Amino acid sequence: MDEPLWADKRRFNTFAAYCQRTYGTRLQKLSIDAGFTCPNRDGTLGNNGCTYCSNDAFNPSYCQPEKSITQQINEGIEFHQNRYRRATKYIAYFQPYSNTYKELDELKTLYGEALSHTMISGITIGTRPDCIDDAKLDYLSEIAKTHFVSVEYGIESCYNKTLKAINRAHTFETAVDAIKRTAERKLFVGAHIIFGLPGESRADMLAEAKVLSALPINSLKLHQLQILKNTVMETEFKNNPERFDLFSLEEYIEFVIDFLELLNPDIIIERLSGEVPPRFLVNSPWGLLRADQVMVQIEKRMKMRDTCQGKYYSK
Repeated sequence: MDEPLWADKRRFNTFAAYCQRTYGTRLQKLSIDAGFTCPNRDGTLGNNGCTYCSNDAFNPSYCQPEKSITQQINEGIEFHQNRYRRATKYIAYFQPYSNTYKELDELKTLYGEALSHTMISGITIGTRPDCIDDAKLDYLSEIAKTHFVSVEYGIESCYNKTLKAINRAHTFETAVDAIKRTAERKLFVGAHIIFGLPGESRADMLAEAKVLSALPINSLKLHQLQILKNTVMETEFKNNPERFDLFSLEEYIEFVIDFLELLNPDIIIERLSGEVPPRFLVNSPWGLLRADQVMVQIEKRMKMRDTCQGKYYSK
């Protein structure tokens, strides 16, 4: 294989490298729980949420909605300085639930408090594609003139039959529309996809690489399906385990590499696998491996296979 395409010599396009070449330093994300909810939980679209969803499983200990945003940022910086000592600038990551699902004036107050912090260089907003509108996007494009702004959409699957089965309550076409409208405003567009959802074959999942490559997204997070306690999917898994084809670690490593080979090399990879505290999991097929340890194994295998992201990409 020729030399990897990126300056840091990694075999996929990393967010760390993007930050270094764009801002000259690492930008570390700090999760913020600003007390949002979701139209799929508050009765607007539904009451039970997506079948796999348990937001508590992804919240750091410092991230609690009863705390002010400023307090969460301060505690988040202290938390991360022990792990990422080189981080000097931070992104406020509005993560749990749908973080555009309030009136615009409320959003301005919440985002404004985060951006007023001297250590915050920008915001990332995790949300559903059906919880955005042009007025909110116009406001975010104004912020983006002076700060890093990323809007991260949960796509989860490119197949409407899957989205219906997991009670997502929006279509893939809704996600495409939101992504395009966001990109038109020159905002940084992130996307999230889950591998292993019931009803999808490995071939179905690999085919999503071409679909996603054609969208104007800047970054992508890849997750393997994990069955979480106290979710609808936990019951489905216990009642019909044959519907689930969960990846072993070895299978996932090979699959993700296959997927990356087909993916547009311009798309930044923010995450290669998901990580949930073991107490939230119904089962732990990968043991106690952390996401960064899985990433090391993926990169080691990519080197053995003499491959990189985009090796077989074609428009």
